[in-house]
Amino acid sequence: MKIRGKKYKVSRAKVDANKLYKLSDAVNLVKETSYTSFDGSVELHLTVKKEGLSVNVELPFPGGKKKVVEVASDKTIDKLKLGKIDFDVLLATPDMMPKLIPFAKLLGPKGLMPNPKTGTVIKDKSEAADKKSAKSVLIRTEKGFPIIHTTVGKVSQKDVELSKNIVAIIDALGKNMIIKGVISGTMGPSIKLEVSQLNADSQAKAQ
Repeated sequence: MKIRGKKYKVSRAKVDANKLYKLSDAVNLVKETSYTSFDGSVELHLTVKKEGLSVNVELPFPGGKKKVVEVASDKTIDKLKLGKIDFDVLLATPDMMPKLIPFAKLLGPKGLMPNPKTGTVIKDKSEAADKKSAKSVLIRTEKGFPIIHTTVGKVSQKDVELSKNIVAIIDALGKNMIIKGVISGTMGPSIKLEVSQLNADSQAKAQ
């Protein structure tokens, strides 16, 4: 059994484990129960009706570390031969895909293998500028399981920003696909979301 520290126990005591919270209340509670000395992340965990879901979502208020986006080139191939990965997203034009196939086992498990379904295969390099500046994140279920884990922002962000980011994800997945949801701060307690209210918030765009 995992032993929890005193700070966690104090935070956990503020959360009713049997209660389903409205989105706005849950976001507020995440901040109230955050006890890290750094600006923690706000995480969203969803159980959906089927596995294999994958969608790019543009977050209205992205926060945290800026992702490094690379367009595949011969220099990328040289780095991959050395097992070096220094990017968070890899884009590729169709002509580069055959060169990347030998590295599928390296890139695939990390979710970095370019794929038309995730919008990471681009027609030409001119399209890369839009992809690099986009606020989109890839939301997908875990392999073999109908669950999704993703970060929606930082604890320091405004409540409405975090709520709208969550709403954007709900809308992209389809509100009827969600069975249950939980949010939490880094190392903080889990806060259950009222799914019916999530859907209502989604329709209202968290306004």
